[in-house]
Amino acid sequence: MGISRRSFLRRTAGVVYVAGMLSGGSVLGANDRIRVACVGLHGRGRTHMDAFSTSPDSEVVALCDVDRRVLEQRAKELQSKTRKRVKTYSDIRDVLADSEVDVVSLATPNHWHPLGTIWACQAGKDVYVEKPLSHNIWEGRQLVAAAKKYNRIVQHGTQRRCERGWIRAIEHLREGAIGEVYMARGLCFKPRGSIGTSPDSMPPEWLDWILWQGPAEERPYNSLYVHYNWHWFWLYGNGDLGNQGVHQMDVAIWGMNKGLPVRVSSTGGRFGYKDQGETPNTQICTFTYRDGTVLSFEVRGLPTNSEQGTEIGNLFYGSEGYMVEQKFYDKKGKEIRLGKTTKERPREKNDDDPFANFLKAVRSRDAADLRAPVFDGHIASAHCHLGNIAFRVGHDLQFDPETERFVGDFSDVANQFLRREYRTGFEVPQLA
Repeated sequence: MGISRRSFLRRTAGVVYVAGMLSGGSVLGANDRIRVACVGLHGRGRTHMDAFSTSPDSEVVALCDVDRRVLEQRAKELQSKTRKRVKTYSDIRDVLADSEVDVVSLATPNHWHPLGTIWACQAGKDVYVEKPLSHNIWEGRQLVAAAKKYNRIVQHGTQRRCERGWIRAIEHLREGAIGEVYMARGLCFKPRGSIGTSPDSMPPEWLDWILWQGPAEERPYNSLYVHYNWHWFWLYGNGDLGNQGVHQMDVAIWGMNKGLPVRVSSTGGRFGYKDQGETPNTQICTFTYRDGTVLSFEVRGLPTNSEQGTEIGNLFYGSEGYMVEQKFYDKKGKEIRLGKTTKERPREKNDDDPFANFLKAVRSRDAADLRAPVFDGHIASAHCHLGNIAFRVGHDLQFDPETERFVGDFSDVANQFLRREYRTGFEVPQLA
């Protein structure tokens, strides 16, 4: 490895980078390609690798994964496309110590998102981080603070904010197309079968189990965790509410535009089969804001009907009608045909591409260019965490949006879920 872990932490602690400069203090020229390292390559990370390696504005210069088999396979795939052999790493800290890396794209399991992003910000790298932004609410706040403190461009992977149809629909919604909006609904009706059971065992030789766990509590290896079903264990994932659901949650809070709620309730369970999964496959959450308006969210992993023709999507209700996905209807259910909005902007090249949008902001050094900025990612992810906490506590909860802590009855229990204990060497730093 290039430098020791201790040297990395010492070198990155307190580092301040100047706006307009990339890793190593280099200034990005108009024709320079942005150099990207992709971290976490099994699922969504493959999409990151393909996007950044085919963009005219960027090139992938490094790959990182704790699974040696996946790392070698992706390196071969990339080489066959680009005719170049890139650097490969198993430890993200070695990626961050590489002065030839400007940007980190992070598609690891959820429990690594905050620490990996904060470390990257401290190392002077910009970050595209997959959803959800955080594994818990406290971590999300620290990540927002890191982006600000180290003057980094951080894009959240809720890509619907880059889609022209959704941008137009939300603008129409805010301009009163269905009157005063009083409720939003998010739907995540995605079939999820049993994951079965499996005993703990020794980790396979091709996996660095210590690094895979990272900031999470030390546990024995189990084959159910690697590579996808970690989503259904609280230690690593956030259930489907924080997996697929965070996309629809983001659209709901985007349309409602109320910030964080003051009250949350959630009920449900894991029904239909018995397996080792911990998170609910059936869940109903209700979020209430200061003005009394409501956001409801429903997860259904078992066979179900669609609602208004959609199973994974959003609905909004107003005083003069309602909206299903990007279509508007009046009080009698007749579709409303809408033209341009007052804020309509000329369509730009690759306007719907979240990776292109991120690269544009990296080049401009202006976070305002981001369609899915870090703070909005925090608000969307925090809603998912709030719903999960209410489910785990088993009671309706009151929440203070200013302090981002629970108040009132059951707050002592609920506040214990706002953050976690970290393994030595993998602590998320407190920055806010």
